[in-house]
Amino acid sequence: AFGGFGTTTTTAGPAFSFSAPTNTGTSALGSGLFSQPAQTPAQSNQLINTASALSAPTLLGDERDAILAKWNQLQAFWGTGKGYFNNNIAPVEFTQENPFCRFKAVGYSLMPNNKDEDGLVVLVFNRKEVDIRSQQQQLVESLHKILGGNQTLTVNVEGVKTMPDDQTEVIIYVVERSPNGTSRRVPATTLYAHFEQANIKSSLQQLGVSLSMARTELSPAQVKQLLQNPPAGVDPIIWEQAKVDNPDPDKLIPVPMVGFKELLRRLKVQDQMTKQHQTRLDIISEDISELQKNQTTTMAKIAQYKRKLMALSHRTLQVLIKQEIQRKSGYAIQADEEQLRVQLDTIQCELNAPTQFKGRLNELMSQIRMQNHFGAVRAEERYYIDADLLREIKQHLKQQQEGLSHLISIIKDDLEDIKLIEHGLNESIPIRGGVFS
Repeated sequence: AFGGFGTTTTTAGPAFSFSAPTNTGTSALGSGLFSQPAQTPAQSNQLINTASALSAPTLLGDERDAILAKWNQLQAFWGTGKGYFNNNIAPVEFTQENPFCRFKAVGYSLMPNNKDEDGLVVLVFNRKEVDIRSQQQQLVESLHKILGGNQTLTVNVEGVKTMPDDQTEVIIYVVERSPNGTSRRVPATTLYAHFEQANIKSSLQQLGVSLSMARTELSPAQVKQLLQNPPAGVDPIIWEQAKVDNPDPDKLIPVPMVGFKELLRRLKVQDQMTKQHQTRLDIISEDISELQKNQTTTMAKIAQYKRKLMALSHRTLQVLIKQEIQRKSGYAIQADEEQLRVQLDTIQCELNAPTQFKGRLNELMSQIRMQNHFGAVRAEERYYIDADLLREIKQHLKQQQEGLSHLISIIKDDLEDIKLIEHGLNESIPIRGGVFS
């Protein structure tokens, strides 16, 4: 059970402060794998110890040290285990981040394009999407309490998206209203810095938040810095090749994939996005089908309205004619009307001429009547039968014909037998017995 946002013990955070944050955390891409701290003496010793464990361990002092070196190399390639190399020095802990781990690759992630002014902050909940959506209002109220319960602040949910492993990504932003009536979104970096405070982070964890990050775009300087410095444990040659193979440098940035766990995570994310795309395609397909139905209905209505418009136009013309006749009743024919009458007479003569339109119309009418006559006699020729269907019909008729022929043959044989029986009955018994022997 989800437990509900309202039932979780949530302490109201301090009043929300808009002072410049000390740690903005621009985005998920700008932290973690890409950080390149300066090497400390401890890190230098760690590198020396790793090299000793892989090349020249002195643990046993005999030929077994060479076998131990190969074993340490295998552990380093795998990215797990401990490398013993000296009795007086602690063993080296091999992790997948070590530069010798072979299970590494470089993929590409889409760079965020949101401005800091958009105020978008991502909260990842260890809850299913259906639980988040069913208690979204309680979530908003709980986040408002965490922000201090200030009445000038409003928490808004930008989007909810399913993630692998029954996690849900919730994108929020906070709107601040000023006393003069204006409002603005709280910058993403400011809101993220507030969420990263120890007491606020603890309250978010009580709500089920496992990760928070500000969704803001990277500046050109940040992108340049990330591309220039290979991530820890990634071969610079592989990193340079990944930059060359980037299919869209303006939108994508190379990111390291270390170990099978990270590969599995990206595979789950890709599968989740594929399902979301398929769901969207299904919705679009349903919309297209609905639009096609609406288009068919609309076309039918348009045709109906055209017919209605034509009928109304004829009726209107008849009314105008009768009105004009009544208006001109009792008046002499005017010059323009006489000219129009002459033109109409000329057209009528042309239409009545045997070699002109009337003759052609009569000829067309005769052809139409003949076609209708032959069409009525041979109506079956007007229909088209599919070739496969016609072949099946022919095969069926052929089988029926063969069956009838076989039946006729049987009937003929039976008739001959009947005649033979009748002939035998007319003969005496001995003769009949000889006939049937």
